[in-house]
Amino acid sequence: MRPAALAGAVAALVASSAALTRAQAAPVASARQQVTAVEAGRSLFVTGCSSCHGLDGGGTQRGPDLTHAGAASADFYLSTGRMPLADPGDQPVRARPAYSRGDIDRLVAYVASLGKGPPIPVLAQRGGLAEGNELYTQNCAACHSSAGAGGALGVSIDAPPLWRATDLQVAEALRTGPGAMPVFGPETLDDEQVASIVRYVSYLRKPDDRGGNPLGHIGPVPEGFVAWVIGLGCMLAVAYWIGTRD
Repeated sequence: MRPAALAGAVAALVASSAALTRAQAAPVASARQQVTAVEAGRSLFVTGCSSCHGLDGGGTQRGPDLTHAGAASADFYLSTGRMPLADPGDQPVRARPAYSRGDIDRLVAYVASLGKGPPIPVLAQRGGLAEGNELYTQNCAACHSSAGAGGALGVSIDAPPLWRATDLQVAEALRTGPGAMPVFGPETLDDEQVASIVRYVSYLRKPDDRGGNPLGHIGPVPEGFVAWVIGLGCMLAVAYWIGTRD
C-alpha cells in the first residue's frame, strides 16, 4: 500500500473512532447534565418551595403534594408567576415570574423527578383554526368567554383572560388543569386538537375585527350591554329634547 493511501486510511480510522467516542459520550453527558439540573433544582426547591410543599414535595397543610404534578404543571405555575405565593390562602394569579428561565428549568427538572406526571407538551403541529374555534367554544368559552377575556366563576375564583398566555402555557393548562380548570388529557383531547385550541387562542390575541369598534374584546354579552346602554341613552336624550323643545 502506498504511504499516502495508508495515511488516509489511518486518518479515516481515527476520525471514525473519534466520532464513535463522541456518540457514546453524548448520552452520558446528557444524563450528567440532567442529574446536575435536578440537584440544583432541589436546592432552589428547599429554599423557596418546601415551606408549603414539604422537603420531599409530599405536601403539607399549606400546599399540595407535587410528587405527581409533572414538568408541565411546574413549568406553567412558575413561568406564569403564579408560584410561589406570598400567602398560601391566596388564589394564584398571573404575575411576573419570581425565577429566571434557567432556575425555572432547574425547578421543573426537580419536580419532574419526584414522580410520574404530565410532561411539557411538544407543540410540533400547527392545528386548525376552524377546529380550534369549535373546540374552544365547546370546552373553554363558558369560563374564559368567547373572546378569551376571562370571567368570574365564584366569589373568589376567576377564570383568567388568555391574551397574555403563551402557546406553551395554553397547552400546559389544558394538560394539567390548574386551579378550578378540568384536566384535558390525551383521552379527551389528542395532540392535534390541543394544537388547534392553541392556534385559536393565539388568534384571539389579535382577532380580525370587522364591523365596528371591538370595545376591548370584552365579549359579545358585555359588548351588547354597552350597545343597549348607549342606544337607550341616546333615545332617552332625544325624547327628552323633543319633549322640552317648547
